Amino acid sequence: MKSIVIIPTYNEIHNIQSLLPDLLKMYTGLDILIVDDNSPDGTADYVEKLGAEDPRAKLIKRPKKMGLGTAYVAGFKFALQNGYDVIMEMDADYSHDPKELRRFMEESQNYDLVIGSRYIDGVRVINWPIRRLLLSYFANLYTRLITGMPVKDGTGGFKCFRRNVLEAINLDAIHSNGYSFQIEMNFKAWKKGFRIIELPITFTDRVKGTSKMSKKIVREAITMVWKLRLKSIFGTLD
Repeated sequence: MKSIVIIPTYNEIHNIQSLLPDLLKMYTGLDILIVDDNSPDGTADYVEKLGAEDPRAKLIKRPKKMGLGTAYVAGFKFALQNGYDVIMEMDADYSHDPKELRRFMEESQNYDLVIGSRYIDGVRVINWPIRRLLLSYFANLYTRLITGMPVKDGTGGFKCFRRNVLEAINLDAIHSNGYSFQIEMNFKAWKKGFRIIELPITFTDRVKGTSKMSKKIVREAITMVWKLRLKSIFGTLD
């Protein structure tokens, strides 16, 4: 199985200088694709330099800051065009433990979408302020109630797709760009009948860099769940 992990970046040089070499050492058969939004801190330059030494380190450099959702869509299209069977996604800041990727790849033999879940086995979050934790927890509860989707962590970004899932979803019709992107992808995979499993993971808040969370991202997620439900009811889901 040809596997790749997609990591969107914007000003993540201090994290990516550690994470990328770590991943290359841990997994001999895994490619890593960095989708960088023209970071002024030199993230893309570092990836290019490392990629010249190890072709498993790949880069899509975009002209400006364009958002999480479009970064993943660009990465998904790259993966499909280049024959990858297993396509994973994770953050650059070590909030997602790189060791878990092995478990994801193993479970992808039996499931079409593997979701790393902070809420499937209690609450497994470290170093988040209580306000952020409550926002995330209740956002996921709200998502389940409105959409009916049986996923406890619908907003998480640590996951693994088999290529048939991404081939079945019209990626050009994905317009959400924050955490609602994760909800939209999960919902469409669920509605198409793909096999989904949530695996318990421990999420650790970033030590370096700056969180990309904003009020706009929260508002987008609130409205997205209603759009998905209504489109599903009226049969207009892409």
